[in-house]
Amino acid sequence: MDYSVALERIERVRERFPEKGLFAQKEWLISPQPFLISAEFADELGRLGHWLLKFVRASNLLYYLSIKGKQPPWIASYMDAGKPAELVANSRRYRYEIPRVIRPDIILTEGGYAISELDSVPGGIGLTGWLNQTYRELGFDVLGGGDGMINGFHSILPTGVIAVSKESETYRPEMEWLCEQLIARYGPRWSVAEAERWDFRSPEPLYRFFEMFDLPNLPSKDSLIEAARSGGIRITPPLKPYLEEKLWFGLFWSRPLQKFWRRELRASHWLKLKSLIPQTWVIDPAPVPHHAVIPGLEIQDWRELNKFSQRQREFVVKVSGFSALAWGSRGVFVGQDLPQREWSDCIEQAITSFNSGPFILQKFFKGRLIEQPYYNPATNSIETLVGRVRLCPYYFVLSTKEVRLGGALATIVPADKKIVHGMRDAIMVPTAVDLQHDQPPSRIEW
Repeated sequence: MDYSVALERIERVRERFPEKGLFAQKEWLISPQPFLISAEFADELGRLGHWLLKFVRASNLLYYLSIKGKQPPWIASYMDAGKPAELVANSRRYRYEIPRVIRPDIILTEGGYAISELDSVPGGIGLTGWLNQTYRELGFDVLGGGDGMINGFHSILPTGVIAVSKESETYRPEMEWLCEQLIARYGPRWSVAEAERWDFRSPEPLYRFFEMFDLPNLPSKDSLIEAARSGGIRITPPLKPYLEEKLWFGLFWSRPLQKFWRRELRASHWLKLKSLIPQTWVIDPAPVPHHAVIPGLEIQDWRELNKFSQRQREFVVKVSGFSALAWGSRGVFVGQDLPQREWSDCIEQAITSFNSGPFILQKFFKGRLIEQPYYNPATNSIETLVGRVRLCPYYFVLSTKEVRLGGALATIVPADKKIVHGMRDAIMVPTAVDLQHDQPPSRIEW
């Protein structure tokens, strides 16, 4: 890439930056180009949305079959652990509703890619919309197109209110930008409100930009529960905290449920997801019979993990869901990064927290190294970051069978970071199809 062209692109990106910003008190590094992938991989990401929609629908069905006694009762017990009874009761009122946005966290590995988790209340919608617009104007073929995120959000909330809680206030600027874009295109039919002050008995459709664990902290929670009980609220994502659990990946790998997943997903899609979802276990301290072991770990008791050497600990431990630690990277613990004592404490916490807030254990896949150019403000120059990337494609659910890819956010962190997430020294760019066929450093073949 021509150096002067790269600097010109950086300047154009900076000029388009919204006056109010996009993330409150957060910064990231700017690149003169998107994260470039092959057309084949872009096509794969387009089809992935359909497979994940089927997975979410099947998860929702499995929960209802469990509470009806047509699947094992421990499934619902896992999902309802630690949640207020009233919230559990309300979550069962709307059987078929599922989240209208599905965002997987994809880690690019040496052999392909892995889906570390799914998010149904994702940040980054406005940011990715702005990035797509900005880099599309620079001439890049961004996934979803320049207005893919805006049109996608419009499809799931044609009019209404975006309720943002204080817990999620970092993302408020990007939602305000998104609201402004919607109003500019379709008229004054949207607004952003403080979730703590919003009367949920209002008839306006609502986009919930707060996690369910945050509900007890909302002064307005009584109006939300009342509206849910009466059926007078139109809200997405639905008030189903069980669908926000990371436990689903553990159940996906559960041997007693393999027949269910294979039937509901179709054999070919089930096999494809098995190749993408890392093996995951629910850390359930229930005794294992003397003649059996926990599949894939070959242990009989979770405390045996304490004896694993640092090299053996190629695992990540995660808080599953109904907790302030369950979003971002606050409740994620990489086994190989922890000293023996901290690893043992982590396992012990997971065991003792099972009844109030389950944890999962997941195989850890280290991201492959890629190179991405970026602007270094300290030196006023274009440099190259060698790092690892997380792709976050945003799928908007149009119907029970159709999803639309609105765009894909790429976060590239320095190579020494094990957990890939937004930070000051990370590059954040949209994902685009490489049209030059010049094999740039960040190109991913498929």
